[in-house]
Amino acid sequence: MGAACQHDDHDHPGLRGQALTRALGAAEARCLETQERLTAPRRRVLELLLEADGPLKAYDLIAAFGEAGEPAKPPTVYRALEFLERLGFAHRIESLNAYVPCRIDGEGHQAAFLICDCCGAAQEFEPDLAPALAAAKAAGYDARSVTLEARGLCPACREA
Repeated sequence: MGAACQHDDHDHPGLRGQALTRALGAAEARCLETQERLTAPRRRVLELLLEADGPLKAYDLIAAFGEAGEPAKPPTVYRALEFLERLGFAHRIESLNAYVPCRIDGEGHQAAFLICDCCGAAQEFEPDLAPALAAAKAAGYDARSVTLEARGLCPACREA
């Protein structure tokens, strides 16, 4: 939670149980389709992101990496994050320097986030960026990715 958050009535849970198992299974299936490997370190980082109640910084992932509490070596986590971003399993939220799992099915969508300044939750949504991308193309620019971040208060923090 954010430093200013003084209440605990949030509904931003990570995945648990069968939902977590299904999400990891879907990631493995997509890796097989694309002939990529979801190695144990990549799977572990994805699992941590999926279980998290909000965005995680790389050093949070490093600290939580080992099943028995032992930290990972930083290159292991950074390489896994690079892989997960490349395949669309995770997104980096630039303003937080943190990572979240992709919550939108399908590949190649533009990432957009609503970020709560109080509790730190980040909700992914799919914006209509077609006009902006068309304008970029008309200007001769080849936009390869767009990340939109909107900051404010989530419903729970706004009501508190």
